[in-house]
Amino acid sequence: MSGYFIGGDIGGTKVLLQAAEWEDGSQMRVLCERRYASREYASFSDIVADFLKQPQLVEADRNPAAACFAVAGPITEQGASLTNLPWLMNEEALASEFSIRCVRLINDFAAVALSIEILSGHDLVTLQAGKPLARGMRVAFGAGTGMGGAWSSWQEGGYAALSSEAGHMDFAPADELQDELLGYLRAKFGHVSVERVLSGPGLTHVFNFLSSKADPRTSVSERMQMDADDAPRVTELAFQEGNPVALEAMDLFVSVYGAYAGSLALAGLTHGGVYVAGGIAPRIIGKLREGGFLKAFRDKGRFAALMEEIPVHVVMNPTAGLLGALHEARRTLSKKLEDRG
Repeated sequence: MSGYFIGGDIGGTKVLLQAAEWEDGSQMRVLCERRYASREYASFSDIVADFLKQPQLVEADRNPAAACFAVAGPITEQGASLTNLPWLMNEEALASEFSIRCVRLINDFAAVALSIEILSGHDLVTLQAGKPLARGMRVAFGAGTGMGGAWSSWQEGGYAALSSEAGHMDFAPADELQDELLGYLRAKFGHVSVERVLSGPGLTHVFNFLSSKADPRTSVSERMQMDADDAPRVTELAFQEGNPVALEAMDLFVSVYGAYAGSLALAGLTHGGVYVAGGIAPRIIGKLREGGFLKAFRDKGRFAALMEEIPVHVVMNPTAGLLGALHEARRTLSKKLEDRG
């Protein structure tokens, strides 16, 4: 297979593109990598055009052999539309426009799920070792700009990703405080999905909810209201400034996160492991390790003992989706060439 491969991690906030080639069939060598602010570009094609003009790729004097783009949104026969951006992407159109032999669009968390096979031990933090089953079902999911997720199952000698929009499932409160949070969010949005809580904007909603409940005699700084998406500030208030409302928001966020993780694990009977990815988890890894996450994860009534057997890991590598996309580009081209005989 001559030519290099392009992998992309396409999110509502950023686009990360990487070009790589395989030396001796096994060792990957990165040729070029660039990060783009998503909202600064009218279309995804504008970003690809800029990327292909990078000196390292111009010097290669070759067209890409294949590309796979992991997209934060649903994939249909017509292409992909991003949940948090007005872009439309189509495999055939991209392949034709940029003279790429084959282009594949997959869900961003399908790419994360596919990366699990190639991640090293240093890329993961284990919250619960459990009793993993070889070739068992897995689930990868995580909070960032939104909430994404995908299962992966063993098929024909390897893992295949099963995309989902599980982040848009209904938020299911687990206690009275979460009942109140649901009422608060329902008054604002009507339908309340998991993503309304477990995301960057969701953490902000949680903080604002708790701030609105704070005793009016407390300081103004403890009763402030945040903008729509100010998760970094909530995190700073909690971990650097010890703000009590922010700390409570973190505890509530982590508890909902753990309960949701447990629900996904039950839905897929993921004896192969639960993999918490996304932009937020690595930033709050200390809080995830404190115990509240696993307590909520295991709190499944008659299935509590089963939950203790399911491995739970946090994906610390921020480029996991990109790695999964690159390997999927290579696999897709290999399969296409095999099918042609």
